[in-house]
Amino acid sequence: MTNYMSYIRTMNNLNINEIKTHFSNYLARVSQGETIIVCKRNVPIARISPIEVLPDKKRPIGLAGIEYPDFKIDKSFFDPLPDDLLTAFNGEDF
Repeated sequence: MTNYMSYIRTMNNLNINEIKTHFSNYLARVSQGETIIVCKRNVPIARISPIEVLPDKKRPIGLAGIEYPDFKIDKSFFDPLPDDLLTAFNGEDF
């Protein structure tokens, strides 16, 4: 019952006109963790909720570093592709 009560307390049902009028205020509330239910004529049609925070570190390329800790990617991997491959990827005649 407690979870249900906290769920009700953190969700607001608001009609479109109310959200349009005070959009910045409601976005600030969403950024604080609140969820807003958007209603059209008191019928729920959408939910505005905060997104999860993305990690601050760079995403690893593949899982090779986890499964194969000695695996290294050569710097040439990031070099531009040769012209013949680029034309093939672009669907052009070569």
